[in-house]
Amino acid sequence: MLDVQFQQQLLSRAHEAVSSHPEPLPPLVHDGLSAELLQPAGAFVTWTKFGDLRGCVGRMAAELPLYQTVGEVAVMAAYEDPRFPPVEGAEITHLRAEISVLTPMEPITGAEDIVIGRDGLFLVSGRNSGLLLPQVAEEEGFDADDFLRATCIKAGLPPEGWPGDAQLFRFSTVIFADAGQDR
Repeated sequence: MLDVQFQQQLLSRAHEAVSSHPEPLPPLVHDGLSAELLQPAGAFVTWTKFGDLRGCVGRMAAELPLYQTVGEVAVMAAYEDPRFPPVEGAEITHLRAEISVLTPMEPITGAEDIVIGRDGLFLVSGRNSGLLLPQVAEEEGFDADDFLRATCIKAGLPPEGWPGDAQLFRFSTVIFADAGQDR
């Protein structure tokens, strides 16, 4: 899914969206965009600067065309991630983008259905929800049980907050990033 040309178009869209902020994103023009980029899909954009996280925001639901989703979450990650102050002027040239395109959510019954390195998790319990991308489990050295506990914590639940009334979903991602190191 998503050959290198399409990945480059999405990375360019993310950078263009952040560079043009606070001006609204140009309207989505379908001419020249592939069917893959026009299909609704969820996506996350992660910004780093010199190797440090600078913002990460995403949209799980496949409501908008992928190309539009990436532009919108790129801006949100740079300017609205509550963990960081908004990106400022010259800082933009040092940002490196990583984009994670999500596959549709699939309900699962527990840790026995989780494949570390392939699956991300989304847990919903009442008004609480938490999502962890597949790469988190590998980066943190989690096994399936640890990954499920971390997702519970992310959802604001106790580590053993599963199953209870919670619903658990898995998904995969296609991940790609700007070439080379942070700029």
